[in-house]
Amino acid sequence: MQKQETDAISELISKLGNKKILTTKEELIPFMKDASYITGKLPLAVCLPDNAGDISTILSVCNNYRINVTVRSGGTSLTGSSVTDFNGIIISTMNLNRILEINTSSRYAVCEPGVRIDLLNQELKKCNFFYPPDPASSRASTIGGSLSTNAGGLRAVRYGATKEWVLGMDVVVPDGHIIRTGEYTLKRSAGYDITALMIGSEGTLGVVTKAILKIEPLPEATAKLIAFYKDIESVGKSMNSIKSKGITPLIAEFMDLGTINSIRKNMEIDIPEYTQFLLMIDVDSPEEGLARKIQNVKSILEGFTDDVTVITDQNHMDRIYAARKGAYSALLDLRENNHQLVVIGDVIVPSSELASTMKEIAESINNDGMKATLFGHIGDGNIHANIFMDNTDEGRKKMEKLQMDIARAAIRHRGSVSAEHGIGTEKNRLLYEEYLERNSIYTLEIMKSIKKVFDPNNILNRGKIFYESD
Repeated sequence: MQKQETDAISELISKLGNKKILTTKEELIPFMKDASYITGKLPLAVCLPDNAGDISTILSVCNNYRINVTVRSGGTSLTGSSVTDFNGIIISTMNLNRILEINTSSRYAVCEPGVRIDLLNQELKKCNFFYPPDPASSRASTIGGSLSTNAGGLRAVRYGATKEWVLGMDVVVPDGHIIRTGEYTLKRSAGYDITALMIGSEGTLGVVTKAILKIEPLPEATAKLIAFYKDIESVGKSMNSIKSKGITPLIAEFMDLGTINSIRKNMEIDIPEYTQFLLMIDVDSPEEGLARKIQNVKSILEGFTDDVTVITDQNHMDRIYAARKGAYSALLDLRENNHQLVVIGDVIVPSSELASTMKEIAESINNDGMKATLFGHIGDGNIHANIFMDNTDEGRKKMEKLQMDIARAAIRHRGSVSAEHGIGTEKNRLLYEEYLERNSIYTLEIMKSIKKVFDPNNILNRGKIFYESD
C-alpha cells in the first residue's frame, strides 16, 4: 500500500472510527464479488457510513488523496458495477436503510439508498400503494442500486423504468459537497434536470443518500393469462396485437423452453407438449370490468395459439410471479457442472422488432456453439440471453463473442446493448460499438466531459461505463 493510501485510511479511521472502516483481508474479500461473474480487486478498505455527513467526509478525504472510490449497495449488479478494477476503497451504503417518509396524498416516499425494494413495497402495501419498478432481484436489490442503473423489471411495460419514478434526491459529489436535485413536487421547471442525469450514472458522478420516489395506488383487481406457442414469431404477433388494441398489460413476459423447464414445478400449471415458448400477461381493471378485460385479451391470444390458461387466484398468481423472478437462479440447476457460470445478458429492441431479433440471437447462439436460454420483458422488447459459460479463458472468450453478436443484433434492430442492468465494466466495449454504429462517438465524449465536471480527479467508480486501462 502506498503512503498516500495509508495516510488516507488512517485519516478516515481518525474521523469516522474503527467500526466504520473495514481493513482486514477477511472483511474485504466478500467485496471483490457482486452478482456478476466479474471478480474485482481486493479493496484497500470498506467504509460503512451511517449518514450523508459520513459520506461527505469519506469523499472529501479520498478526493484530497486521489483515492479511487467504488460505491456499493446490495451487490446485485450483473455487470460488475459494484466491484473495483483499481486500487481504492469501497463505500457500502447498506447502513443508510431507513424509509424516511410515506406521503400518500402527495404520492411520494422518501428513502435512503440501502432500503431494499421489496421492503419498501411491504410498507407501502399497508397504505394500499406500491413503488412500480420491480427488478427481478427486488428481494435483495436496493433503491440506490436501482437508481444507479435505471433498473426496470417485470412491470416496465406499464410503468417504465426507474427514471419515471424519481422526483429528486440528495447526492454527495466527489469533493464532499452535498447537493439536492429535484424536489417533492410532481412538476418542476427549474434549470437542468440533474436528477435525470444521476439516474443510470452507476455511481460515477456522486453518491445518492436520499431519494424522493413517486408511488401509485395498488391495482384494484388483476388476472394472469398464460399462452403457449411453437414459435417466437407468434409470441411477438400476440404481443403486438394486444398493444395495438390499446391494451397495456401490467406485466408481459416471455420464456423459452429451457427457462420454462427450470421453473415448471413452481408454476403449478399444465404445459402442452408442443410448447417452445410461453407468454405471460397480467391485466388489471376495476373489479366489475375484470372479466371483460380477461376475455378481450384471451380472444386476441387465441388468434395465435390454441392454449390459453387464465388464473385469477391471487395466491397462485403470486407463486408464478415469484417463480418468474427466480428464473435466473433456477437456471443454475441446468449447469453441466458446478464450475460453469450463467451470464445473464440484457439487450433491448422496439417490441415490434423482437421476433426478428430473437431469430438472429438464436442463430448466433447456435453458430457460436454455446448453451443459452432466453427470457425477458416482451412488452418493452427486453431480451435476457442467459449464457452457460465454462469458467476458463476459452469459455470467457466464447461468451464475450456471443455477447458482442447479441449486442450487434440489437443495434441492427434499433435497440441498445443494455436495457436495465447498466454498463459496468462488462459492457463498456459494447456501449462503444453502439455509438460507433450510430455514428455518434462524440456522444461518449460529451458524457466524459460531464464526468470531468462532477469528478475532475476521476475518483468515483473508475472504469465503469467508459473503458479505462491502468
